[in-house]
Amino acid sequence: MPLRPEQARQVSEHLAAAEHEHPWEGVLFAAAWGSRDVLDATLVRPDLVAEISADRSIDQGGVFRHPLRFKRSRLDVAVEDVPTFGQASASAAAAAAAAAAAA
Repeated sequence: MPLRPEQARQVSEHLAAAEHEHPWEGVLFAAAWGSRDVLDATLVRPDLVAEISADRSIDQGGVFRHPLRFKRSRLDVAVEDVPTFGQASASAAAAAAAAAAAA
């Protein structure tokens, strides 16, 4: 997901180079959908939360069909507070339970 120059500057202020055992060590990143061009990526510590916009369309391989869009950095949210893919957060589960009880 390419960032506009101002977004890239804001994000880069909060990044630090990865040390060892990064979760994406050895992963190759493509320049664009269907591209065989591999990007030269610098891995960073996974400790910055970003808000993104994503189309829910996924291809047969489980890949998003449309590019993600960066909305903003979330300096008010810790990485530990973000559920991993496929898991609902405790607050989302509590809100769903409250909504079901109110109905």
